[in-house]
Amino acid sequence: MLRRSRTDPRTPPARLAPVAAALAMLGGGAGAQQVPDTGIALELSTTLRAPLRGDAGKKLPIVLLAREIRGRPDLETIAEGDAEFRRGGIVLRADRLSYDHPEDLAIARGSVRISRDGNIYSGPELQLRVERFEGFFLNPSYYFSRTGAGGSAQRIDFIDDQRAVAIGATYTSCPADGSGDPDWLLSTSRVKMDFEANEGIAEGAVLRFMGVPILGAPVLSFPLSDARKSGWLPPNINLDSKSGLQTSVPYYWNIAPNRDATLTPGISVKRGVSLGSEFRYLEPRYTGKVNLDLMPEDRLIGRERHAFAWQHDASLIGDTQLRARVLRVSDNDYWKDFPRDLPSLTPRLLLSELNATRPLGDWTTYVRAMRWQVLQNAESPIDPAVSTAQAQPQALVTHLYERLPQIGARTLRRYGDFELAFEGEFNRFAKPVEIVDPARPTGTRVHALASIARPWITPGWTLTPRMTLNAASYSLDRPLEDGRRSASRVIPTFSLDSAWVLERDTTWLGRAVRQTLEPRLLYVNTPFRDQSGLPNFDSAAKDFNFESIYTDNVFSGVDRVSDANQITAGITTRLLDPLTGAEAVRLGIVQRYLFRDQRITPEGPPFTQRFSDVLLLGSSTLFPRWTIDGSVQYSPDIGRTVRSIVGLRYSPGPFRTVNATYRLARGLTEQLELGWQWPLYGPVPDESSAAPRSALRTDAKGCKGTWYGVGRINYSMRDSRITDSIMGVEYDAGCWIGRVVAERLSTGRSEATTRLLLQLELVGLSRLGSNPLQVLKDNIPGYRLLRDDRPAPATTTFYD
Repeated sequence: MLRRSRTDPRTPPARLAPVAAALAMLGGGAGAQQVPDTGIALELSTTLRAPLRGDAGKKLPIVLLAREIRGRPDLETIAEGDAEFRRGGIVLRADRLSYDHPEDLAIARGSVRISRDGNIYSGPELQLRVERFEGFFLNPSYYFSRTGAGGSAQRIDFIDDQRAVAIGATYTSCPADGSGDPDWLLSTSRVKMDFEANEGIAEGAVLRFMGVPILGAPVLSFPLSDARKSGWLPPNINLDSKSGLQTSVPYYWNIAPNRDATLTPGISVKRGVSLGSEFRYLEPRYTGKVNLDLMPEDRLIGRERHAFAWQHDASLIGDTQLRARVLRVSDNDYWKDFPRDLPSLTPRLLLSELNATRPLGDWTTYVRAMRWQVLQNAESPIDPAVSTAQAQPQALVTHLYERLPQIGARTLRRYGDFELAFEGEFNRFAKPVEIVDPARPTGTRVHALASIARPWITPGWTLTPRMTLNAASYSLDRPLEDGRRSASRVIPTFSLDSAWVLERDTTWLGRAVRQTLEPRLLYVNTPFRDQSGLPNFDSAAKDFNFESIYTDNVFSGVDRVSDANQITAGITTRLLDPLTGAEAVRLGIVQRYLFRDQRITPEGPPFTQRFSDVLLLGSSTLFPRWTIDGSVQYSPDIGRTVRSIVGLRYSPGPFRTVNATYRLARGLTEQLELGWQWPLYGPVPDESSAAPRSALRTDAKGCKGTWYGVGRINYSMRDSRITDSIMGVEYDAGCWIGRVVAERLSTGRSEATTRLLLQLELVGLSRLGSNPLQVLKDNIPGYRLLRDDRPAPATTTFYD
């Protein structure tokens, strides 16, 4: 099954548009209908545009320049020698030009060159009734700045300013190098263009790459602008170890200006036929999309497979915001067989929820219902070496509850110098259907979290004393160990938080910098309250890091509150550019001290160690082209590092980046990750140069393009094996880009899915094959596209 574009319904999907789609700008259809934009923006324009139709067009003045001009007033004007004719947004140059005033007919011969809306057309002869834009152009060649491509035609007939016919038209972004045909060429025998209907019909369209026909159609319909139009999109081809070779051809259906759908029939060599579908809608008060991937029978397992996703956002009466998310699949192995088809960071935990929020003065009220689909097989062991996104769902299964429903309200108010915060909720907790555990409690909980604080804030320091109450009441479906079906508790907490910011101007390695010194102290006192007999619906241990160490509770959620009599002390220093404020260096250290043993802990046994682990933080961009960052958790008790993450990136120029990351969680994982994008052979563009990217291609004797290597490797040092990896090459020939990327994604200790992604990008036309760009951007820090969506204007000589 294949993933499809998930964009705004007003944005058309990428499609293969023949040369006539670019020729649209020649016939007066450059202003084809677009979706209205309610915003106002100023844009830089390199062309002069003026109305060409109706009474406004008739009133436009004519400017005529030449070495020699002669004629009869109001009847005929003849210009010879570098003749130039201007009217509105049209600039026409030729060796000889005559203009018949009564007929509004311009006849140009010899080195004819016409520019309109930034696009350039040239040829031996042009006859044009200017105001009606009626006439013909013999043997024209053309270049379109919007696409960075052009071509030629035997003849173009302009029926009027909304209709035209091109005979023998070609289209390419490859420059002529004297060696024959360009690398890719789209040719048609005849193209009819109707700009008012935004429709073009090409007859005998053939796309050739390296002289070999790769696509063709006897009759092809397409849009003449960026406006949406129903039709077939370029085919997709995927190859992976689970499903084998997969081919699909999407069909785009433009239902209405605010609705569209994409149907994607496909076939897999191993699994059989499939149908993917996406429906998008956009209304003034709501928007959303629905996806359904269906495989009637998977030949590998002999059953039906499907995945359903729904996203909906709406604005209701009284500023009420509604959010709906539904994600369900047919079976537990779906995430392994189709790992890229699930739009979820936790592919083994699929959330479906309905959430409504409404402001009421200073209050925010909300109602929520959430359910989970847990994808797990009892016989499949947990693999600690797999990526976090894969391993995390398995670890969360034992703590998973559904909320049916969750009803609450919260507020944050100021009364003079005091801040008052309150949150109250009612929750009904139930187990997911997939989890069978009779011992796990279910029931309802009502809780209230209230706090009052009096902050003192100055430019150099802050001091905030705070009193917090955590109250909860439970009503359970089954009795507790002591026979009770209901229980309640109230736990107070007092905290005192103070932070300072001190600055000085100094020098570092010969450069002027501003250094800060930012100490912080947090004291917390929470009395012990026995919570061992109470259910735990939503509490888990917080990750131990620079953010969580400055909180008053080591648990997330509501059900568990750690007792504490402790102080946390830390200090951070930064080096800043005094002019821009950019951060060059950051260093920090923090540690917690317990005045008494902590009896309620995530691990169970009390904490008796007075000093906690030390957290160290560092990052630097002080050295050009280098970025260094890291964090270390050091245990004084064992004298060793418990956890650490250290990253290093080297980026000396465009399309050059190498990064390495080391991750250690002692006793769990130890991983080394390496990612890169780097030129292997050929010239690399200089960002400071104004030359277009297509100019990279040189003559037939020189280098034809540039090879780039891309990849990411995640190596488990504990298991001595590669877990996830991406390896590939990109070839930029200037007018086309080829990509070959292999991806290996772990789905278990001894299971993995391998995909091969092949893509051919014809610059100025379309991308064919399977798209690896999102995979590269998601997995390689600093990765950059070799080609922008819209190339800059160029003066390259194109194939004629």
